[in-house]
This record gives sequence, C-alpha cells and structure tokens, in this order.
Amino acid sequence: MEYIIIIISAIFVNNIVLAQFLGVCPFLGVSNKVSTSFGMAGAVTFVMVLATMVTYLIYTYILVKLGIAFMQTITYILVIAALVQMVEIILKKISQPLYQALGIFLPLITTNCAVLGVTLLVIKKHYNLLEGVVYSAATAIGFGLALVILAGIREQLDLLNVPKGMKGAPISLITAGILALAFMGFSGIVR
Repeated sequence: MEYIIIIISAIFVNNIVLAQFLGVCPFLGVSNKVSTSFGMAGAVTFVMVLATMVTYLIYTYILVKLGIAFMQTITYILVIAALVQMVEIILKKISQPLYQALGIFLPLITTNCAVLGVTLLVIKKHYNLLEGVVYSAATAIGFGLALVILAGIREQLDLLNVPKGMKGAPISLITAGILALAFMGFSGIVR
C-alpha cells in the first residue's frame, strides 16, 4: 500500500513540475510537439531512475561511510552528468530524428533541477533503495504526463485563432499555470 501512495503522490499530488516547480525549463522548452515530449519524458525517466539508484548507493555506501556526506550535491551532479552523456550517445546512435528534435534540451537534462531534486529528496525522505526507485520512476512519469499534456494543448492552440499578442510564450505560460492549478486540485482543499 505504501508504494501505491508514493506513486499516486509523485504523479498527481506532488507533481515535480506542476506542484513543486522543478524542471520548468524543459517543461516549457520541449513541449511544442507531443512526439518530442514523449522522447524527453523517456530520456528524463531513464536518467532519473538510474541517477536515483546510483546516487543512493554512493551516498549510503561511500559518502556516509567515509563521513563526507557534505559532498552529496557535487557527487550527484557528476553522476547525473555522466548518465546524461550516456543517454545522449545512445539517442544519437538509435534515433537521430529524436536526437535532433531534443537538440540543446538533451544536454540540459544535466542541469534539470527535477533530476537533482529527486535524488536529494530520496535521501531527505529516508526512502530505502526500492522506495527511492519507485518514487523516482513515478516522479518521472508525472513529469512526462505534464509535459505531454502541455504539448498536446500547445499543438491545439496552434490551430486556434489566438490574439497576436498572446501567441508563443504568453499563451504557453498561461496554459502551464492553468494546468498547474488543475493538478493542485489533486491535493485537496487545505483549510
């Protein structure tokens, strides 16, 4: 039951983009097309889950044992950077069109604060390795869900007669805000 709560909470209630506002850069930058959004969601999922596993093991068995837990953030950044490089190389070989479509946003996964945030939150929430992996996978699914929904809405907005002053970034930001409000409805009414 605890894993179901972690999954539902990470995807809907505490969505990393729409409730915690981490990873907004790729959220707004890559959400022009649904196909590109799926590719970015897959890449972020892969990096986030692998980074969580590797950083958890490094933190637990190296940093804590050596008494250098203060090196957590810099270590995590290095691990995430290495994993993103691996994803970039794999995508370049396997799917050149997706690699081209993601463009600069693929290397920017390294600086995606959602990936770093999840790895840090796993330790802060005192999750074990399995809970951490479930949390990171669910968080990545929530990120991907938000990305794909926004991309679908933006594709539809391109077909509509949007006022000239609202085209592009303004309507995208308004749409993202409304989407965030909709997801905040999952957290219930707080009095």
